[in-house]
Amino acid sequence: MNAAAVPTSPPARVLVIAAHPRDADLAMGGTVARWVADGTVAQLVCCTSGDGRSDDAAADPLELAATREREQRAAAAILGYEAVTFLHQPEGALANDLALREQLVRLIRSFRPEAVATHDPRVLVSDDGYVNHVDHRACGAAAIDAVTPASANALAFPALVRSEGLAPHVVRRLYLFWSERPSLILDAGAALEVKERALQAHASQAPRTASGSDERFALIELRS
Repeated sequence: MNAAAVPTSPPARVLVIAAHPRDADLAMGGTVARWVADGTVAQLVCCTSGDGRSDDAAADPLELAATREREQRAAAAILGYEAVTFLHQPEGALANDLALREQLVRLIRSFRPEAVATHDPRVLVSDDGYVNHVDHRACGAAAIDAVTPASANALAFPALVRSEGLAPHVVRRLYLFWSERPSLILDAGAALEVKERALQAHASQAPRTASGSDERFALIELRS
């Protein structure tokens, strides 16, 4: 379907799953700020802590991770996220494996969101020549696999039910950002200024500003 300004009601609860600090703020910071202002409860998951990205070969990865986590928490507070969780996976080596999917299923069943937003893992090289980071692809694939079938299946990671009391949960909607096949455009509108302030909180990373008020998604209404 061609991208269009398709109206959609904000989800009551949304879990945003990103590979690195700042990823989600760049991709959908304006949308999150608008949704939260309209009553959505949003939580953010960062699979890594940004410990593997620097122009300084002598940089301490642990110090870098601590800095980037502080910056992401500050940005998340600006956008209105209820909570931020870091999974402390190694940057550049994120893998869609059972361990990561179990962590994500635990978070999905704990928070019980109506919608999950994450990277579109189908993108390898974008039409404008951008190579999609390996962590982005792994994060998106792991998030989708955690949503379905794992989160809704009691026998997927059964200890989550037996030992932690986390009952299966069905996610109704996926928002895939940085997609080459967008079906939904959301206008950040007045929240663009909030997004810009959130991006400024990521001071240790190369400066980035919002490229416009439109944020594009492949919107997928999941079948039961």
